[in-house]
Amino acid sequence: MIHILLVEDDPAIAMSLKVTCKREGWKMTWLDNASSVLPMLRSTEARDLSAIILDVGLPDGDGLSLCQQIRHSTDIDALSDIPIVFLTARSEEVDRILGLEMGGDDYCAKPFSPRELVARLKAIWRREQLLSQQSSSHITTDNTVDDLPPNPMSGQALTFNCQSGVWHYQPLNYSLMWQEQKLELSNTERKILLTLLQAPNQVFSREQLLSAVSDYPDHRLARTIDSHIKSIRKQLATVDASIDVIHTHRGLGYGLCQA
Repeated sequence: MIHILLVEDDPAIAMSLKVTCKREGWKMTWLDNASSVLPMLRSTEARDLSAIILDVGLPDGDGLSLCQQIRHSTDIDALSDIPIVFLTARSEEVDRILGLEMGGDDYCAKPFSPRELVARLKAIWRREQLLSQQSSSHITTDNTVDDLPPNPMSGQALTFNCQSGVWHYQPLNYSLMWQEQKLELSNTERKILLTLLQAPNQVFSREQLLSAVSDYPDHRLARTIDSHIKSIRKQLATVDASIDVIHTHRGLGYGLCQA
């Protein structure tokens, strides 16, 4: 399900957008202040976020500065590229340009139509999908990524010797162990990590990882992979925070860290 975070202090606007999101079959989380945003993005609740609608004028902060924090915070790296649409009462061109330069993807000037905002979000996702497909095609052409490895969730027990250490997978009880400790992962997270482990020298686009771990990849947003990667990293950090296991290749996707 598409999950939208709305940061807006006007209850009337929030309720209107909530109704519109419900009609689209989307989930919406509403925050009415700036101080709650970063803690929410660091929580498990943000794991499936698809976009942020951010009011520029908030009672306890500046939406533009908050956008910058989201883009550059190292502890929410998986969401640093999430689409952000500004809501602004400012009509000056310089304010709109500043919002885009600060990291926003689009804006809606108040008053606005909720249907227009939905259309703008869908347009952003279409552009992202097109860019990701082009990146995936480029990676394959350059032979950086080969064909996807076999389904890691079937077959016999596996052992992987990687730069990050030794990994053991036991399919009988779906147990994945690293440094002799069992990882507490969801089924999707386990599939993502096993896919990366089976091809340690490859860079996978979001779409390739989604195809490898989902039976219905066309019905899910590729950006949900980012949220799963964030969750995997948190679990790995509980075992050994000094080792970077997964590397983000900006504009391309993910792969295992190499020496």
